[in-house]
Amino acid sequence: MTATSAPLVQRIVVKKPGGFEQLQLTEEAPRPLGPGEVRIDVRAAGVNYADAMVRRGLYRTAKKYFGYPLAPGFEVAGVITEVDPAVTDLKVGDRVIAVTLFGGYSSELTVPRSLVFPLPEGWTFAQGAAFPAVYMTAWFALCELAHPRPGATILVHSAAGGVGTALVRLGKIMGLTVVGVVGASHKVEVARAAGCDHVIDKSTQNLWKEAERHAPKGYDVVLDANGVETLGESYKHTAPVGRLVVYGFSTMIPKTRSGRTNWMKLAFDFLRTPRFSPLDLTEKNRSVLAFNLSDLFTRQDLLATAMKDLYGWLQQGLLPPSNPRTFAFSEASEAHRQIESGQTTGKLVLLS
Repeated sequence: MTATSAPLVQRIVVKKPGGFEQLQLTEEAPRPLGPGEVRIDVRAAGVNYADAMVRRGLYRTAKKYFGYPLAPGFEVAGVITEVDPAVTDLKVGDRVIAVTLFGGYSSELTVPRSLVFPLPEGWTFAQGAAFPAVYMTAWFALCELAHPRPGATILVHSAAGGVGTALVRLGKIMGLTVVGVVGASHKVEVARAAGCDHVIDKSTQNLWKEAERHAPKGYDVVLDANGVETLGESYKHTAPVGRLVVYGFSTMIPKTRSGRTNWMKLAFDFLRTPRFSPLDLTEKNRSVLAFNLSDLFTRQDLLATAMKDLYGWLQQGLLPPSNPRTFAFSEASEAHRQIESGQTTGKLVLLS
């Protein structure tokens, strides 16, 4: 089908890396539909901590594949407005979720058919946009890398965040004992509601003393996106034949009013970041695994498997819709300020 009109597309673009002020609203002509693609009227776009790293210029994949100016955003929900004739299983008017390697902060998005999935029945667009990135991250960490056996005990840092709650829920589906760590008391109930068997509030408790109490012999899997603040101890508390999975370095980025990067602190923390010796790994019989989500978008085999598993659990009622905090499209800077504050729980979503 052919689009009957071509209104300008609104996009939140980072023209050059920097603080919150670099998120600027722009307008541009829509991109022509390519072979096998669909066009989506975006109603909601998920906000992830990785988007803040894109804004700061610290997300290497953004530079590798695109460069600046660049619109952040990995996930959207909306309504299909145009389909390429080669696409026969989707039609105009379908309510969908889509993933994208950047560009999600847009009022309209054109993506390959392989990156589009149905919006679950009864879900809002905000709930749909809050789903794929965090659950694909959790799926890859647990199902592709860690492979914990039923009955294993795992430690989830930042268990009340978007990825954290997804990890907790998948852990319970897999029959695991889940110990969650949160950084503030108001997050305890969020982590518990997600399914944590035990919650450690490191603002009032000794994190590692409590961690040892719940798993005296160490953890079968530790999932850590903190970086230098916890990475060394996370490794020490990984059990023999256990796995430490690293997928971020949030504590290396200080919380500032401007949202700009403190390069001296970043360099200092880089020097303090643990280095894992192959000899030590072998002697202690531990594994350290690491990833970022970007390359999953280029692996159709992994993406298809992840979404097949996730939608299967959705249909079984094992993954409830989230209740994301929403912001107007024009409030992208405030959404970034909030996600960098360390005080948020769950997911943040922009409504266009």
